[in-house]
Amino acid sequence: MRFFTFFATLATAGFLWLAPAQAQNSDIEAVIGAQIDSFLKDDFETAFTFAAPNIKEIFRTPERFGVMVQRGYPMVHRPAEVIFKELREEDGTLQQYVSIMDNQGQYYIARYSMTQIDGSWHISGVSIERSPAVGV
Repeated sequence: MRFFTFFATLATAGFLWLAPAQAQNSDIEAVIGAQIDSFLKDDFETAFTFAAPNIKEIFRTPERFGVMVQRGYPMVHRPAEVIFKELREEDGTLQQYVSIMDNQGQYYIARYSMTQIDGSWHISGVSIERSPAVGV
């Protein structure tokens, strides 16, 4: 009986340990998804609210931020498909990987750097690379 209790306790602890990680992952996905939804509506004011202070300091206004996204990240501004991949900790920062397909069928991997401020997640940077995946 002690053997069973030990493993039941261990399993419960494992689930409790995973729960915050899963909640964190879904919170991060929600922030990125909400920003992309804002881009699709050209609502740069709302999209700018998901940016971390370092990004806000660089661009200063939602309008300038929007121009940067339109010109520099058209696949994020108007994605045809968005698929959330893994969340990793790299160099002390959480990185959310996202597969994005643009309107021409080209795939990209976006790496979103995430920062938590006062309990809320914010996007502190995005890097984009072409993906070898081919659209069907």
